[in-house]
Amino acid sequence: MGLTIGVDIGGTKIAAGVVDEEGNILSTFKVPTPTTPEAIVDAIASAVEGARAGHEIVGVGIGAAGYVNRQRSTVYFAPNIDWRTEPLKEKVEARTGLPVVVENDANAAAWGEYRFGAGKGHRNVICITLGTGLGGGIIIGNKLRRGHFGVAAEFGHIRMVPDGLLCGCGSQGCWEQYASGRALVRYAKQRANATPENAELLLSLGDGTPDGIEGKHISMAARQGDPVATDSYRELARWAGAGLADLASLFDPSAFIVGGGLSDEGELVLDPIRKSYKRWLVGGNWRPVADVIAAQLGNEAGLVGAADLAREPDPIM
Repeated sequence: MGLTIGVDIGGTKIAAGVVDEEGNILSTFKVPTPTTPEAIVDAIASAVEGARAGHEIVGVGIGAAGYVNRQRSTVYFAPNIDWRTEPLKEKVEARTGLPVVVENDANAAAWGEYRFGAGKGHRNVICITLGTGLGGGIIIGNKLRRGHFGVAAEFGHIRMVPDGLLCGCGSQGCWEQYASGRALVRYAKQRANATPENAELLLSLGDGTPDGIEGKHISMAARQGDPVATDSYRELARWAGAGLADLASLFDPSAFIVGGGLSDEGELVLDPIRKSYKRWLVGGNWRPVADVIAAQLGNEAGLVGAADLAREPDPIM
């Protein structure tokens, strides 16, 4: 099918990259993310035009955070952009003259990992992204499964705790309130406040108070054996692994791919997640157990996946 462009819409920048059929990024172009919805559409088009210079492009794939319809054209709802039933495909096509498909950003990242990263060789994988929140994607039988309306795999909003913590989505007890970057920082602050004597190293990396703790401090402290930091990772992993066990009962994948910023910590987070997953997996002693592996493409997964999905006329069921 030739070269396509993948677009990743971030909080501070919009990145567009030319990607070949092997998943290699040949060139990139970045622009700042504007603050208004229409300006963001213009910025996407500008990034696409910048990236396509000198290349023959056959299509564009856009990864957008939010609910995207099954036709891969309209963003029903975006949590961080004031898009409501936004005809993004139509608008970007009008500005660029290229065929465009729109995909949920976590789905695009999952597809990128499945095609060119940690999922190569698997037919059935579930991807989760542990970042500020929790997202994911479902690949079953070599196809990205998006559900009837196109909005499946919103794993972060599975209700794990009835009447639990209030989530930004308006519900209570969502999985991402217990297994995400925000949750990790909350655990560390709570524990440092309760037992500051066990968080001396962790506190020293910030401003000396629990409120000054950031995610990077927890990682640094945990690697040096700080009790509160390591215990906070264990709590995160307990919830993450329990959620994977539930997903295994639903989808029975051969592998779970863990991406997002927290996966950059490697075995510090993956090893306790595996242990929790096996602990909560129903019949775990008597059934095959899916691998829990780290994503390989990092921040490029969404861009590469979106570009690859642009080559598919209708890869989604």
